[in-house]
Order: sequence, then structure tokens, then C-alpha cells
Amino acid sequence: MGWSWEAAFDSIPLLLKGLLVTVEITLLASVVGYLLGLVFALVRRAEIPVLSRAVWLFIEFVRSTPLLIQVFAIYYLVPPLTGFTMSAFLTGVVALGVHYATYAAEVYRAGIEAVPKGQWEAATALNLPRSRVWTAIVLPQAVPRVLPALGNYTISMFKETPLLLGIGVLDVLNRAKEVGAETFRVIEPYTLAGVLFLLVSLPASILVRRLERRAAHS
Repeated sequence: MGWSWEAAFDSIPLLLKGLLVTVEITLLASVVGYLLGLVFALVRRAEIPVLSRAVWLFIEFVRSTPLLIQVFAIYYLVPPLTGFTMSAFLTGVVALGVHYATYAAEVYRAGIEAVPKGQWEAATALNLPRSRVWTAIVLPQAVPRVLPALGNYTISMFKETPLLLGIGVLDVLNRAKEVGAETFRVIEPYTLAGVLFLLVSLPASILVRRLERRAAHS
């Protein structure tokens, strides 16, 4: 079975719809993951041993189990236990967001610890409120330093959305599967799906490298 340009062009509209879903899930999961990761990092530094220990255990549990298992658990086990049902799309956002939040937490921790101790001491000497120290001194310095790492996680998240195929998310790869099943041609849709992933990931990778160079010279 050779390459068919007609089959390739016919599959593009459906693949683009799937790509839109993939991008939406990636962006929403990034927001969830990086906000939740910051919360995890702050709780870990809080002087509340019970909370800090609980967050540490949760992070280690999530990081030690496969993402695919977490997706299936949220989609199939959480509804019977809680009575709360999520769509496949929302499940993908939550699963990816929570999974990457555990990695983002460690990135934030490293960025926070990179803030010079002298600035912490100066803030203490000035008797600044703790909330003011974090919002005006620590986070404005820590967050820009971790942006390249978070960007890399976003790219990884984008490339891991095909794992959601198991719960029926209509991302670009699932659309390619549908096209193949309907037309009995799989070379064209799967090849184009790979090209679409490349067209999104490559510019994002270049942007992240620029952020890394900027952070290194700042």
C-alpha cells in the first residue's frame, strides 16, 4: 500500500480538530499543574510538619506510578468511590496536571532555594510580612528561573496526550486511528499526526532553549 495524497488531504481536517483538543488539554493541564505544583512547593516549605509530610508522600506516590495507571484510576475508579463523574477531556486535564504538578513542585523548590539567603535575611531585618516577602521578593526571582524547566514539561505533556487514547479522548492520535479505521489507510493519518506533533513541539523547544539562554545570562 503506497502513499496516497488524496487520502492524506482528506484526513487533514479531522486531524486538525484532534490537534486542537490536544493543545487545549496541554494548556489547561499546564495551568493546573504549575499552579498546583507551586502550592505543593509552598506547603513543603511551610512550618507545618503534618501537611509537609502528607504532600511529600503524595508527590512520591504520583511520581512512582505510571501516568497511564493514574489516568485509568481517575476515569474508572474515582466516579464509583466519590459519585463524581468526569468527562474524558476533563480527566485528561486533571491527570496530566496532577502528574506534572509533582515534578513542577521540585522545580519551584529549586528556584526558591536559589534566591540568595541575604535577601531573606534583609526581609527579616526589615520586618516585612511573610506574605510580602514571598510575593515581592522570593517568587518574582524564583519563577523566571524555572520557566525553561516548566516549558520542557509542557512539551512532554503535549507528547504524552496520546496516553489518553485509552479513555477515548479525541486527540490528534485518536483522530488518526478513526481515519484509519474508516478508510483502511493508516500510513497517511498516522504520518500526518506525527508531523503535526513535530510542527508544534519544535518551535516550542526552540523557545524553551532561548528562555534557558536568557536565564543563564540574567
